[in-house]
Amino acid sequence: MARAKEALTITTPPGEDAGDIGEIRDIVGFHLRLAHGAVYRHFTESFAELNLTQKQVSVLWLVDDHPGIAQTGLSQRMRMDRATTMAIVNRLEARALLERGKSSTDGRKQTLHLTDEGRHMLAVAKEAIRAHEEWLKSRYTPREVTLLIELLTRLHQ
Repeated sequence: MARAKEALTITTPPGEDAGDIGEIRDIVGFHLRLAHGAVYRHFTESFAELNLTQKQVSVLWLVDDHPGIAQTGLSQRMRMDRATTMAIVNRLEARALLERGKSSTDGRKQTLHLTDEGRHMLAVAKEAIRAHEEWLKSRYTPREVTLLIELLTRLHQ
């Protein structure tokens, strides 16, 4: 059985011939892909020293916000399949950033908790996220940021 794997891919920034994109300029999905690439590229550059992916940071943050969360609850909150979530949790556990425990209410479930190193790594990651968010939000007015979040939320809810 193939293992679920996170891909750390750097997207290509626009080149000098990126100007005229023709009829595709009216395709919303195309612009979403370009926007995602730009945001992902900046995030990856910001987090290179931490050796963490977006999904790994999200897992650390959610486990910190919900100590004792089960892996299934994590999967649901992140809208990911269980195999991908397990692969991420396994990597973070191997780096001693989080640990699994037994649920006191359901013997079939494992709980997730950050280690001291995980809490430290999350604190460093949150600083990088704040800088990344400043970079992203600097392109918009506060009102536009609110509207952008509202519009994007419609797509993923």
